[in-house]
Amino acid sequence: MRRASLLVRIIALIGAIALFLIAGGGAFAIADDYLTREILPEGASVAGVDVSGLTREQARERVTADVAEPLAEPVTVVHGDRSFTLNAGSMISVDVAGMVETAFAPRGDALLPYRIADRVLVRPSGEDVPVSLTLDRTEIAAWLDEVAESVDTTPSDATMTVEAEVMVAVPSRTGETVDREETTALLEEALTAGDKTVELAVLYTEPEVTEDDLGPAILVDISERRLYLWDDGALVKDYGVAVGAPGFPTPRGNFRIVEKRYMPTWSNPGSAWAAGMPRSIPPGPNNPLGTRALNLDAPGIRIHGTSKDSSIGTAASHGCMRMHRWDIEDLYDRVQVGTPVFIVK
Repeated sequence: MRRASLLVRIIALIGAIALFLIAGGGAFAIADDYLTREILPEGASVAGVDVSGLTREQARERVTADVAEPLAEPVTVVHGDRSFTLNAGSMISVDVAGMVETAFAPRGDALLPYRIADRVLVRPSGEDVPVSLTLDRTEIAAWLDEVAESVDTTPSDATMTVEAEVMVAVPSRTGETVDREETTALLEEALTAGDKTVELAVLYTEPEVTEDDLGPAILVDISERRLYLWDDGALVKDYGVAVGAPGFPTPRGNFRIVEKRYMPTWSNPGSAWAAGMPRSIPPGPNNPLGTRALNLDAPGIRIHGTSKDSSIGTAASHGCMRMHRWDIEDLYDRVQVGTPVFIVK
C-alpha cells in the first residue's frame, strides 16, 4: 500500500508540474500576444509599402512618407509642346490612419491560438491594403476651367488678306476643345495611382476651308494700275487696268464679287457725268462695260471690259476697273461669285 501511495503521489506531482508548465506557457503566450498586439503582422503592407513589424505610429509615419506625400506631388498635364501643372496636394486627401487601421484588422480578427501560431512560426498573416483617398472633384473641375481657357480655340478657315499692300494667305486653324469628361477620368486615375504625367484629352474640329480650298482672290493695286489674280494662295496672273480718275477715285478696301454679268447691258446711273448719255446701252461695241462685268459689293463699282484700250494703265474711269476685252474674258472664267477683291493704293 505504501508503494502504491507513493506512486500516486509521484504521478500527481508530475501532473501538477505539467499543469504548472502548461499554465505558465499559456500565460506567457497570452502575455506575449498582449505585448505584440500593437505590432503589425508579417506580410502587412499599405499600397505596396511594407509595414510589417511596425507599431501604429511607425506605420502611419511610413505610409505618410512613402504613400501620401508622393501622391501629393504635382502632376504634369501635357498637350503638344505645352504643359500644365496640377497641384495634386490640394485635390486629394489620403486616409493614412484608416489604411493603417485596416492593416491591423487581420490581427485583431484572428483567434488567439492562430495569432500565437503565426508569431511562433513567423508565418505571414498580414494583407496589402489598397490606397484610400478622397478626390476633390470641384477643385479638379476648377483647374480644368483654367486650362480650357488657354487651350479651347474655335476653328478658323484659311483666307486671303492683304498685309502692307501684299496679298498673303492666312492658314486655317483646327479648333481644339478640352475633353473634360475624358481628362477628368485620366486625372482621377493618375491621382489615385500616383502617375505624374497625363496627356490632356482634346477634341478637334476641322475648319471648313483649308489652304487647298482657298480658291481665287483678286488684288488691285491702284498706284500700279494692275490687277493680280491669286489662286490657292499663289499668284496666277496679273493684268493691266484703268482705275478711277481723280474726281472719281476707285474705292480702297475689301470687297467681294456679288454678280457675274455676261454681255451686260449698261444702265445710266443718273450721275452728272452720264447726263448726256442714253438710259441704257445694250451689249455691243458701244457698251461701256464691254463683254463681261464683275459687280462688287461696293455700290456702282465693277471690274469690266472696255472698248477704250488706250485707257488701260491710266486713271480714266468713274471708279470702276477697266480691262482689255481679252483680259476680262479670261478673268471672268477664273473667278466666281464670292471671290474676294482687295483694292489697295
